[in-house]
Amino acid sequence: MEDTDVIRRIVTGCSLTAALEVVGERWSFLILRGAFNGLGHFEQFQGTLGIARNILANRLSRLVAHGLMERCPCTDDKRKVEYRLTEKGAALLPALVALRQWGARWASCQPANTRLVDNRDGLPVQEVAVHAADGRRLGLHELHWIVTEEEPANGTEHEEAGRIAAAG
Repeated sequence: MEDTDVIRRIVTGCSLTAALEVVGERWSFLILRGAFNGLGHFEQFQGTLGIARNILANRLSRLVAHGLMERCPCTDDKRKVEYRLTEKGAALLPALVALRQWGARWASCQPANTRLVDNRDGLPVQEVAVHAADGRRLGLHELHWIVTEEEPANGTEHEEAGRIAAAG
């Protein structure tokens, strides 16, 4: 297979496209950040984020439809609902932390006045990074994508080396 064919398959078969369909816009990430920080009621999200009610309702509906959040009756007032992260939504924590760390380093014009710390000892968390199976931290030039195919004859995987598509 030619190099350009491999790159095309890596780019078009990448799960990043599907992930961005679910959370790839600003308000969805800010709503998720709010949920990670304890917001749960529509009014809390609206007041804290300053988001228009119609946009908030739309984004919350999408996050619920995609299984990232769930609507639950409030324990103190059954007429109200609260939004809670699901396991699927909570699994976005590393991505959200990585984006925040990247923003603090590369996109912010002012230093961050908050830090994410470990509950047990109060120390800041480490920078989110890509690690090898043996724990080594990997940089851009130490990675590459591969295309895997299921061979119809015996069901074994065939791997073909590719290039990094998402990282550059």
